[in-house]
Amino acid sequence: MSKSQGPMQGEAATPEQAQDWVGRVDSRTGAVSPEFAGMVMGALGHPAAPQPPIHTGAPLPVLWHWVAFPEFVPISEIATDGHPKLGGFLPPLPFGRRMWAGGKLSFKGRFAVGEAITKRSEILSVDFKTGHTGDMAFVRVGHDLRGEGGAQIREEQDIVYLPIPDQFRAPRAIAAPESPVFSEAVEVGPVRLFRYSAATYNAHRIHYDRDYATGAERYPGLVVHGPMQATLLMEAAMRHTGATPTRFSFRGVHPMFDGHLHLQAEADGPTALRLCTVAPEGHQGLQARFEWEG
Repeated sequence: MSKSQGPMQGEAATPEQAQDWVGRVDSRTGAVSPEFAGMVMGALGHPAAPQPPIHTGAPLPVLWHWVAFPEFVPISEIATDGHPKLGGFLPPLPFGRRMWAGGKLSFKGRFAVGEAITKRSEILSVDFKTGHTGDMAFVRVGHDLRGEGGAQIREEQDIVYLPIPDQFRAPRAIAAPESPVFSEAVEVGPVRLFRYSAATYNAHRIHYDRDYATGAERYPGLVVHGPMQATLLMEAAMRHTGATPTRFSFRGVHPMFDGHLHLQAEADGPTALRLCTVAPEGHQGLQARFEWEG
């Protein structure tokens, strides 16, 4: 079967054209230098969390591989929202909002600070759906990461594309756990959000440009990064269990806004925790599951 004719430059792909992106591959090599690690530590630190060692060769905190592959895109190739323009590795879909919706990971070993890491990424699927907010699309990307010391991560990342609404409509609120095994408060003000954006080289303006977030994208405040919430939950789970994860999954169920949040957990059998971030209003923001070997 012949492939559909692709979109012209600057045009959005149709659902049929978007399938041409399935199977696209990108390979890169990166590392988390002590300098990058220091930036992440400065963005994630809070009173309950001890500072990890960040010298060359120290164990890389889990999920910090997300800063190893920044997209060094010229300003001329940045879209209005601050993301790199679509149409290269990711398909140019006809929606104004793009967000990291969730993902799942499995781990073998640990990377080290300063270690060279190779990453092979592949577009696994592009699916168009209709929900209570209207049409949307999900792009699933698979990542295989290998460190020169033998550690490996298999990751599947879900990216959601949505239309920008005329006003903010909150999703259904999911209540916080009634009896969490731990609950820690973390301040998530503008400085933390800016620092995490800088550490991850993420210029999406909803995280640091309040006028853009509230005016252009109709949010009631600055949006807390989903990956930052996942990383805070990961650190808390490892600290409270003393365990190293074998699997971890997460998904956003409600946007979280600047102010503060709580990290909470419930037991889910002998070797798993159900985790969530909780907004001041009492609803969950990001849900996760942390698993380890018994």
